[in-house]
Order: sequence, then C-alpha cells, then structure tokens
Amino acid sequence: MIKDITIGQYFPGSSLVHRLDPRMKLGLTVMYIVMLFIAKGFLGLGVGIVFLTAAFLSSGIQLSLMTKSVKPIVPVILFTGVLNLFFVSTGEVLVSWGFIRITEDGLRTMIFMAVRIIFLICGTSLLTYTTSPIALTDAIERVLSPLRIIRFPAHEIAMIMTIALRFIPILIEETDKITSAQKARGADLESGSVLQRAKALVPILIPLFVSAFRRAEDLALAMECRCYHGGDGRTRMKQLKVGFIDWLALAVTSLFLAGVILLNIFLPL
Repeated sequence: MIKDITIGQYFPGSSLVHRLDPRMKLGLTVMYIVMLFIAKGFLGLGVGIVFLTAAFLSSGIQLSLMTKSVKPIVPVILFTGVLNLFFVSTGEVLVSWGFIRITEDGLRTMIFMAVRIIFLICGTSLLTYTTSPIALTDAIERVLSPLRIIRFPAHEIAMIMTIALRFIPILIEETDKITSAQKARGADLESGSVLQRAKALVPILIPLFVSAFRRAEDLALAMECRCYHGGDGRTRMKQLKVGFIDWLALAVTSLFLAGVILLNIFLPL
C-alpha cells in the first residue's frame, strides 16, 4: 500500500539516537555512507550492516520500518541488479544462452550492489525517522553556513530540502486518499494493458498536482503572514549543543569505519 511508505516521516521519541545533535547525526550518516561505499567485500559490508542494526536498536524504531523504507526503490534495485548480472562478464560462466552470459562475478556483484543500496536507503531513512524537520533544517544550515562567504544561500537551500522532504509523506497520504476515492467511483486501476493503466492514472495525477500546488500556496501564505524573510536575524528557540553522547557516537562510528578500512586491506572478500 502507498500509505506504508515511510520516507521523510519523523517518529518522535527520547532514545539515544533521538537525543543526538542533528549536526552530528548528519556527520554520522555521511560516515555510514562512506562505510558502505568503500567496502570491497561482504565482510566490510557486514560491518556497516551491524552498525546500522545497532543504530536502529538504539533508536527504538521498529526494524520492520526498514522494509517499508525499501519498498519505493525496489524497481531501482532490480534494474541495477540486472545490469550487473548481464554486463559483468568476468569470472566463471554459470549460464550461457546466446549472447546472454551469467558469470560468477556478475552474480556476486548483483547481490553486493543490491545489499549496498538497500542498507544505504535504510541508513539515510533512520536520519529522518529520528530528526524533526526543524532540527534537520537547522543542522543543514549550520553545516552549510561557512559557504556564506561565497554568497551561498545556506538557509534557503536547507529550507527547500526540508520542505521537499516533509512533503513526501503528505503527498503519499494524499495519493492514497485520491486513489481510494477514484476506486469508490468505479475506476479500474489494476487491470488492462500497460497503456490502459497509464491512462487510468490521469484521474489521480491531476487532483494530486492541484492539491500539491494548493498546499504550496498555503505554506507560502503562512510564511508570509509570519513575516518570514530568510535566515538573516533569525533566532532559534533550541540551541544546538554537542555533548558527551555525541562524541561517544562519533568515536564508535569511527571504530566501525576503521574496521571496514582494515578489512579492505587484510581481508578484501
């Protein structure tokens, strides 16, 4: 179901991960992404998976949400897997049929890339699960603030990114409502050819775009009524502070990252 998609949602809580400074969480997320992409083998990838599992357990977020966060990218995973399966020609040939050749290295690469993408999405989703949109905006703005020297609009970019992220679950919920309403009116959205299904989406897409523009207009009006004028002179109710827990989390993440690097050197399997 569309409503099961959890990308961009925030789940309030008081867990260890929730209490981390949002700037630190951004940094830890980047370190986790580096961890996944520098891993040369399944052992290195396994270290990243262990780190993510520990982070989920520390956050109090249900592990079942990992499955929901992966649902939207299943087509991307399948497409990437097929490319690696058929276009990696090195290694022992397992299946040969005409010009199609499936090799041992191709199969290994397909599985490796699929696992990497899945846990990449799960790790980045944990950031939004445990960080409120306001805190995430402040963190992104603080991280990008040094770029103001070259007149980079740090606050505006942070606000745009956060609003776009926040609108994802809203648009998903709106799509589910419109789909249910069209089905109640007798619309057939699940049968017929690909072209017929594409045409059946028109009664859903048009109201969805109208609703999105209406919500964007309401948001712009609300910001204007509150005299919003950007980041200059803006004060914050909650000041961001890096504490002992944040430095401890950084140290633990650094150990996991060092473990992946050592495995790449000594056991690149």
